[in-house]
Amino acid sequence: QVQLVESGGGLVQAGGSLRLSCASSGRTFSSFAMGWFRQAPGKAREFVAGISMGGGSTHYADSVKRRFTISRDNAKNTVYLQMNSLKPEDTAVYYCARARRPYSDPVRRASEFEYWGQGTQVTVSS
Repeated sequence: QVQLVESGGGLVQAGGSLRLSCASSGRTFSSFAMGWFRQAPGKAREFVAGISMGGGSTHYADSVKRRFTISRDNAKNTVYLQMNSLKPEDTAVYYCARARRPYSDPVRRASEFEYWGQGTQVTVSS
């Protein structure tokens, strides 16, 4: 069983930055693509960013491109989401997730992820 634990959320003013971290248990972290999703109140969970197992390939939702950066440190079993130029519409619970299949390219559909963290709240005030 894989456990994912997010941290780094909080309250920030518009234009500010936050860095989310997601620590994974298990020995196979480096074999799986990872992703970040978010869910705002009353809205469906949406894809934010994804990264390949080695970190060489990333992709983003259009709404966060050029503001957010996903990265990973396989030696620490951790994936990160650097969020800059935050907007009130970025307010949501942010979740990290591990891909269902090993050795895959970055994926973005929720059904392609098997394990999920408990989420961390990000609130951006105007």
